[in-house]
Amino acid sequence: MPYEPPPYLASLTLAEIAELVAQRKLPPVEGWAPQKLGESHMVIRADGTWLHEGEPIRREAMVRAFSGLLTRDETGHHWLVTPFEKLSIEVEDAAFIATDCVRREDALVFRLNTDDIIIAGPEHPLRAAGSAEEPAIYLGVRRGCEARLNRSTWAQLAEIALAEGADENGWQVTSQGATFRLVP
Repeated sequence: MPYEPPPYLASLTLAEIAELVAQRKLPPVEGWAPQKLGESHMVIRADGTWLHEGEPIRREAMVRAFSGLLTRDETGHHWLVTPFEKLSIEVEDAAFIATDCVRREDALVFRLNTDDIIIAGPEHPLRAAGSAEEPAIYLGVRRGCEARLNRSTWAQLAEIALAEGADENGWQVTSQGATFRLVP
């Protein structure tokens, strides 16, 4: 069965987006207790490129499959988890890249480089890092992993913040009742 990527966010209502999010079935990684620890020999570069033994993984379906198994522990280490193995994976910056952003009603919606769709809010917070001159914005994705907003997505989010107006707290946005600062 061929993979059908989700439609462009700009063409969807919030209800349609919520339905796409609900349809995404992820492996039940949280319920697995693998006994074997190991090394995956994989790296996720800061630009979102996945490597195995130094070579790019070119099959997007493989990257999507691996991304569904990804976790980050409380010490910041990333892992690929299966029912049988827990393999370390090096992540240079963030495990995902946010590649698109739209405002729909009271929500900010992001598309990731893996075609995941994430609605920012209390369960998926935005976090400002870096400096005021060079901010880096991260979106909580799942299981401790984050997505870094790429330059064009940061520009989209900045346009939304400008359109909604800054207040005494400076640049910030709201999504699903949560408020997020855009400057570290």
